[in-house]
Amino acid sequence: MRGLIGAVVIIWLLIGAFAALQRGYFTDKQDVKCRTIGDTALTIVAGPLNYVGVNPKVSCHVNAPQPSK
Repeated sequence: MRGLIGAVVIIWLLIGAFAALQRGYFTDKQDVKCRTIGDTALTIVAGPLNYVGVNPKVSCHVNAPQPSK
């Protein structure tokens, strides 16, 4: 039973990775920011749900210091 659950989890994550690949998250064309990294991870975890209309998005606010003027 443990092997079956492991196989389902692996297949689920592979489908999620394929969805992220289709959205272009693994190419240089995407602007890599915290939001994009979060979106990529969420897309992979959401797996097959991406193909039934779930469009995961992550809101990320980076509080980096701003340059002085």
